[in-house]
Amino acid sequence: MRARRGAVVKIALVGVGPGRIGLTAEQRPKPLRPALLTVAAILLIAAASLAIVRFVSPHATLRIAEGLPGSPAHRLIDSFAATLSQQHPRLVVKPVATPDLTASAQAIETHKADLAIIRSDAAVPANGATIAILRRDVVAIVTPAKSPIEKIPDLAGKTIGLVEGPLQAYNSAALDVILSFYDIPAQSVRRVVLPLDEIGHAVADKRIGAALAIGPIGPGEVVDVVAAIKAATRGAPKILAVDEADAINKRFPAFESIDVPAGAFKGRPPTPDDTVTALAVTYRLAAPNSMFDIVAGAIAQSLFTAKTRLMQVSPLAAQIEAPDTDDKNPILPVHPGVASYLENGEQSFFDKFQDYFYMGGMALSAVGSVIALAISRFSRRKSHEEMARIDRLIGVADEALRTRDLGQLEKLETELDGIVAWFVRTNSGAEGGAFSVGLAHARYAIDRQQRSILREGGKGSAQAPGDDGGSAPRRETEPPSALAG
Repeated sequence: MRARRGAVVKIALVGVGPGRIGLTAEQRPKPLRPALLTVAAILLIAAASLAIVRFVSPHATLRIAEGLPGSPAHRLIDSFAATLSQQHPRLVVKPVATPDLTASAQAIETHKADLAIIRSDAAVPANGATIAILRRDVVAIVTPAKSPIEKIPDLAGKTIGLVEGPLQAYNSAALDVILSFYDIPAQSVRRVVLPLDEIGHAVADKRIGAALAIGPIGPGEVVDVVAAIKAATRGAPKILAVDEADAINKRFPAFESIDVPAGAFKGRPPTPDDTVTALAVTYRLAAPNSMFDIVAGAIAQSLFTAKTRLMQVSPLAAQIEAPDTDDKNPILPVHPGVASYLENGEQSFFDKFQDYFYMGGMALSAVGSVIALAISRFSRRKSHEEMARIDRLIGVADEALRTRDLGQLEKLETELDGIVAWFVRTNSGAEGGAFSVGLAHARYAIDRQQRSILREGGKGSAQAPGDDGGSAPRRETEPPSALAG
């Protein structure tokens, strides 16, 4: 006969069927309730939001190629970097040492730098885009007052002096390009590299017929060369006009046509003595064309607004200007982000990023709501399924109390084992509350009916579980006549 397991709320969920062994409900770890899962999801979203605030909030590292140490460009870059750091405390400006213009261009091409100063006729990065034009340098061929050299073709067979310095190789290469336009072989024009203080004496001694100087309208190399030649020759030097400047620009886009006003390089007597058309190269602040538009636009905005402050450090900052958005020059085209800023006056990257951040926060909030809704629906679905099992436990108890067939009771007991196995799998050993009550009720009903049938001498077979929660050997009941005797 099956031993009675009382109608208790907390029951052992193992040992219900033959050979079942395991831990009791009190020994099993408690699972996370759906409410706890919801709280955990919300805390996870909050932690992710804090991480985003820390790592994705408006702060960044900007790598700037400095160029040749001690050069005007180097001083300008250092001043701009300091200004950027003051304007945007979350922006970390990291200098990248580059010994010359070629190295600066390579830093942009290899993405080792985010910004660099590039000269349009020197090494130009294939992926470079213009953020701002820092200055225009006039390519000036300076001759003494009574020189027979009137036009560039007259340089053939002559000797020209170049100012000694870090840019002498780039200046000589620029001269080669200009001579090629006039079909003048580069080797037919001899070059002599001289210190600045020897240029004037070399012209006076006729060791050179002209001097090449590349510099801005204002303090710089051209002004210094003009002053040296004037002092040595006692006359007002001349600047060769380049009437074909527009045609040269179409063939060699690195060079631009520029009108040099009278007295641009010397006021008394004026040099030049009248406005002349010449060639110019541009120094540009360049970035990789892969830089985000909002970042490029923000850098341009910061540079243009800091122009007055930069002029206090370097007079050359006065020549900083916005690039022409209509310029279709293939050499260092205007960055799309800069063009958008110049045309639309878009807000800065740091302001715009705040908008993105808040939009991201709203998106995260929506995701959190969806997760919470999904957990809630899953919990309700699971609750409905558990209630269905509890209803079935009550049905098993009702069927057990109505039947007088031991075989039917065994089927009900097998079904009961299946319901218990489902509960163990889906709840990881939880007590189950109402489920435990329903299970105890069903078990009690089956045990009670089995005992009643066996006492009265019923048909079929029955099982009596052992004390350890297992099952006892099955035995046949005797016929009613034997029991009566």
